[in-house]
Amino acid sequence: MRHAERAALIFLLGAVSSAAHAESRQPIELPAGRLGPAIVVLGRQAGISIGISDPALASLPVRRVSGKITVKQALAQLLKGSDARAISLGDNGWRIVRTRARPGPQRASMAAALPVAPDDAPEAEIVVTGSKRAMPLAGYPGSVSVMTMADFPAGADGAGTDAIASRLPGVNSTHLGSGRNKLFMRGIADSSFNGPTQATVGQYLGETRLNYNAPDPDLRLYDIATIEVLQGPQGTLHGAGSLGGVLRILPVSPRMGATQASLALSGGSTAHGGPSYDGSAMINLPVLGDKVALRAVGYAVRDGGYIDDSLRDLQDVNRTDTYGGRLALRAEPGSGWTIELGGALQSIRGDDSQSANRDLPDLTKASPVAQAFANDYALGQIVIRKDWDNGLSFVSASGAVRQDISETYDATPEGGAPALFRQKSRISLLSSENRLSHDGGGSVSWVVGTSLVRNRYRLNRLAGQVSFARAVTGVSNGVDEATLFGEMTLRVAPAVNLTGGGRLTYARLSGEALDTPVAVALATRMQAQRGETTVLPSLAISYAPHHALTLFARYQEGFRPGGIAVRNEIVQRYQNDDVSSAELGLRYGGRGDTGFDAAISLVHTRWRDIQADLIDGFGLPGTANIGDGRIWSVDAALGWRPVPGLRIEAAGVFADSRLTSPQVNVVVLRSSLAAGAPISADAVIAESNALPNVARFNGRIGAEYATILGGDYDFRLSGWARYVGRSRLGIGPVLGVAQGDFLDTAMSVRIGRGGYGLFLSATNLLDTIGNRFSLGSPFTLPHESQITPLRPRTIRIGMDVRF
Repeated sequence: MRHAERAALIFLLGAVSSAAHAESRQPIELPAGRLGPAIVVLGRQAGISIGISDPALASLPVRRVSGKITVKQALAQLLKGSDARAISLGDNGWRIVRTRARPGPQRASMAAALPVAPDDAPEAEIVVTGSKRAMPLAGYPGSVSVMTMADFPAGADGAGTDAIASRLPGVNSTHLGSGRNKLFMRGIADSSFNGPTQATVGQYLGETRLNYNAPDPDLRLYDIATIEVLQGPQGTLHGAGSLGGVLRILPVSPRMGATQASLALSGGSTAHGGPSYDGSAMINLPVLGDKVALRAVGYAVRDGGYIDDSLRDLQDVNRTDTYGGRLALRAEPGSGWTIELGGALQSIRGDDSQSANRDLPDLTKASPVAQAFANDYALGQIVIRKDWDNGLSFVSASGAVRQDISETYDATPEGGAPALFRQKSRISLLSSENRLSHDGGGSVSWVVGTSLVRNRYRLNRLAGQVSFARAVTGVSNGVDEATLFGEMTLRVAPAVNLTGGGRLTYARLSGEALDTPVAVALATRMQAQRGETTVLPSLAISYAPHHALTLFARYQEGFRPGGIAVRNEIVQRYQNDDVSSAELGLRYGGRGDTGFDAAISLVHTRWRDIQADLIDGFGLPGTANIGDGRIWSVDAALGWRPVPGLRIEAAGVFADSRLTSPQVNVVVLRSSLAAGAPISADAVIAESNALPNVARFNGRIGAEYATILGGDYDFRLSGWARYVGRSRLGIGPVLGVAQGDFLDTAMSVRIGRGGYGLFLSATNLLDTIGNRFSLGSPFTLPHESQITPLRPRTIRIGMDVRF
């Protein structure tokens, strides 16, 4: 993955000769921090190739560089006061070397600026910004994946979170439909429904949290700079709702003093289904010289349907349309200050569910009710940053999110009149984080900050025959959090770093029942309110005996707040759940020396008071604490580059998850039932103690080849195959059905020259039906064999243009 990123970067950096750029003045804006990331930014801004002769130079601390200057002047300012200097290679770019040679072997310098870097080319340092500091990947004591869009197949820009899940076996999701899915990481999966429980994965757009107790908004990946996936828990720095980990998407920021534009269009044909298309446009404009810039992105996507409904005699009923855009205004007034205002809007409309009936012909269902869904998402944010020359940084990020989700389910009883169940969720989230960090390249780095969160969740529900649906009990939950957090990394020996931190959170929880029948209201307390304090410690140690090898051990915790839910027409309170994990791992990233890289981790997780959704006696999903569990997981990834331009990858995740101590009044394992033993009337009898939506094994293999053809055409060919193992939909006789156990495949090819490109892609090459998710409607599940098939084989052709 990192190899593909390096190849793409060096191609971009070598697009224009350095000789011309060395003499021309242009807007340059380089952050304070380390030399490695700074030269990557400089290369992107100036369109040149820069190599480093000694990989140790990449960690040199550098000051911020800003102004309309030449590349030569920028490099001189970066290297001022260091024992390094820049050498011009003419049309081949620049090389940074030590002024005084270091003892010991040296890595060879980068030669010509080719689209695919030779094996001895120095890598650009990868920085994990999700650590709240500019921490190099080599020093991060945990499992993390850092990707750019160059790591995805051609044409993936218009995809959503599915593209990330197909790239990383450790990321999984439900498949109810775009804008209503739940993400899972590291085997920490609670349930298949969207309800009052908080998400187990924290999602961010830049510095702003995307959701709290809402499904994945599935923002489309247009104009994205970097994607970071930090395996969890991540409670110390990211707080509640990061039990499984954190997914952070960083858009491309407005470019100062530059006028840029891009356009992409594609169309697709799906076997047994309707046509698809997507289009996007981006424009970057200077507003006030080199001080203020605007960047806007807009897109429209249609995913053609492929499910037929035999009862209503309709074809391709599950079409989904997505429209959205982002806007960012960035100001750099000087003295290290940056201010960025931004917003995102997205609207998703699904005509029907993505499910089919296994007992009917392929890709067919029979439902008297259209199970439509919608997700309207809006985000606004402001991020203020100040960087000092000594490595000190201050960040203030505030955001507001509104998400409205509507869902319709077929609730027709077997042999009965058509009926439906409809729910509408309204979620509002306000967040503000202020933090101060220091990373001057010395033996100590740290971050300390405060966080305020206010989340409101309102769920209204209707149920009954289509013409006479009535209101049923809903819920309203509120969370107000105030947090103090901090983390410090201390170099205790030349190759050993010790990291420790903690998070102190006070949360005020409130909830009430909505639309409650009078009889229930008289018998049950309809409101609840309480406050609680949570402490989340963390400790990690890393050892780097070689510049390409890092060993680490890590302990961290995470939690989710409780709330109220409705189960069996009774308003009930559910408690916090929390996880603690111990992890051992290693990363070997010496591809520049050996052409081989690897990462592996072994994790044990304890999960207490697990929040999950169960089907109650009225067929409605309700939230409850089901008991304690544990998860053992092994995550491994290997990469090999046998020849320049060719990269082969393999990755897999093994997870063994168990409900070890069921809450007996909620869940009873059939294997533990004694003859004639009484059980609670509300208890669910489970056939297995496996946690839901967690496969024992997921794996992926992939390969990519990139080269330059005659006439300076760049060529890229990639393909992958992904296996998703067998898991269970949920817990209990209704939800304990199997899903998964399928193979998905894809290939793509792109050819381009300059700012123009054409691509062709094919997904689900074997036209596999499979079963991604065994749920269309929980109400008809007891008498229907429901599956969610893969999208049939789809061929897409598209073009992209950059100005």
